[in-house]
Amino acid sequence: MERILFYILALMMISFAIAAVSSRKMLRSVIYLLFVLMGVAGIFFLIDYNFLAAIQLTVYAGGIIVLIIFSVLLVHHIELKLEMAKPKRQIVTAIACLLGIGVFLKTMYSYDFKVIENHVTTTTSDIGAKLLSYDAGGFILPFEVISVLLLAAMIGAIIIAKGKKLNQQTDV
Repeated sequence: MERILFYILALMMISFAIAAVSSRKMLRSVIYLLFVLMGVAGIFFLIDYNFLAAIQLTVYAGGIIVLIIFSVLLVHHIELKLEMAKPKRQIVTAIACLLGIGVFLKTMYSYDFKVIENHVTTTTSDIGAKLLSYDAGGFILPFEVISVLLLAAMIGAIIIAKGKKLNQQTDV
């Protein structure tokens, strides 16, 4: 049953990822990306990484997608049609993708994977203690860098959204 659910999630993620990059409407691309991120959370739930799945849904599917949608709405390009790439670029991109898939599959099938039984359970308090730890193996620095990065992305989205409105007011 888990294998069937994995294949359904993988097929869903692949089809929505292709739809996200091939859609010409901005809002539809963002919604397709939301479904891809929800599929990743489904994979995390499937392998019993519930905390990572919750983080995936909260931060990426919740926060980042809402940030993208608001930035699209703020610049009033909700129905913006994206331009299509030239056929020459499409062919080069398709060849590069096929080459990447070939390298990936060759690497996957040439490596001898061994199943390791893991009976150690990690609690949410253990993860929180590691995130805020200054000791060796602690993650306080990456945690703070990510928070500054998200703040910079939010400020950048606001500046980009307000930039055209400020220019329009000075022209009048």
